[in-house]
Amino acid sequence: MRTLPALLIAALLTACSAIAPPPSPADTVSAMDGIARRYVALVLELGTHDDGYVDAYYGPPEWRQQAEASPRSLADLRTAAEALAARIEALPPATGEEAELRELRRVFLGKQLRAVAARAAMLEGETFSFDEESRALYDAVAPRHTAEEFEEVLAEIDRRLPGEGPLPERYARWRERFVIPPERLSDVFDAAIAACRERTAAHLELPAGEGFPVEYVTDQPWSGYNWYQGGYQSLVQVNTDLPIYVDRAVDLACHEGYPGHHVYNALLERELVEERGWVEFSVYPLYSPLSLLAEGTANYGIEVAFPGDERVDFERRVLFPLAGIDPALADEYYATQELLQRLDHAGNEAARRYLEGDFTRQQAADWLVRYALMTPERAAQRVRFFDTYRSYVINYNLGQDIVRRWVESQGGTADAPERRWELFTQLLTTPRVPSALVP
Repeated sequence: MRTLPALLIAALLTACSAIAPPPSPADTVSAMDGIARRYVALVLELGTHDDGYVDAYYGPPEWRQQAEASPRSLADLRTAAEALAARIEALPPATGEEAELRELRRVFLGKQLRAVAARAAMLEGETFSFDEESRALYDAVAPRHTAEEFEEVLAEIDRRLPGEGPLPERYARWRERFVIPPERLSDVFDAAIAACRERTAAHLELPAGEGFPVEYVTDQPWSGYNWYQGGYQSLVQVNTDLPIYVDRAVDLACHEGYPGHHVYNALLERELVEERGWVEFSVYPLYSPLSLLAEGTANYGIEVAFPGDERVDFERRVLFPLAGIDPALADEYYATQELLQRLDHAGNEAARRYLEGDFTRQQAADWLVRYALMTPERAAQRVRFFDTYRSYVINYNLGQDIVRRWVESQGGTADAPERRWELFTQLLTTPRVPSALVP
């Protein structure tokens, strides 16, 4: 029996593949559904190796039980995540009905799986630079800033706050007037949450029965946290270790609640899990691109809910009196706080240098005091955050920057609030990845 020459065999195979029909849209959807189910299992299993990795889960309880009963090793989880990522990345772009949305899903799953593999590698002991880590986990790299850039902002604040002593100490003394007394904290937060919810509900339909209680806790590395429970319910915790300033009420009410984390998770559950059956959104791995979008929309959501001067007006009329603070000081306070926002990225630089070994713990804290105008106590708390969450710190400010640029580049500017809400809602209800939002 004769053997066909190798070149002829190759030509025949090529011809057959050329005439083979491409996968149908139904086949692609089925493949993604299968990969999504395996992705959920991977995240739940990795969570058994990494306390805090699974930030929320509201899928079938038996899936979690199976994951906890027989989790694979970190090496096996990494290999499985990389293989699944390669599979979904090799799928052809979606076509047919709702092609754009299904393509967003395909890209999202691929990025999430790559982040699972990267987190498993980190837990195995593989080391990454700060920027390598943030790219692998969050699909983004924060720009670098020099001390000289922050010095320019500090000089402006210095001129605004005359007096004796180092600027961080003067700023801390000046800001003491704006602390919410502990006995008034609940009333101030309740009023802020009610206003944030009212403004959010005026622009998007909230799920029926949604809501959350607020707990006041201590001894945490963060100032506030949303623990999404599923069923459109959250638990919001506020850390009272350090003084809470009047502006934090709206910040946390929007960021953790409306239109921030609580709304984001509730809409993903309603729109993608319940209505479409996309099970990948029933689990939230903290160290993933999903977090940059979650933190970015939560921070940007503050100015979406309170555009222009509306925030200062609301706080002057409602929150300052509830906190027992002179409302006449509101304009002065926010003029200074607006300058302080330009120091946001100082925290990224402290984290980068600390985690890469260029700063000691004390040097990182000193940098935060000097260039972010934190009190020594708050700076020490922030370094604790670096210890626990590492490059996650970029998700707040870089995430906000990415979300703002994407929304405003498509017409969602402050003078077009309805368009801004429309685009913002798209981010809350569709699969997105950070790198795809960057021009």
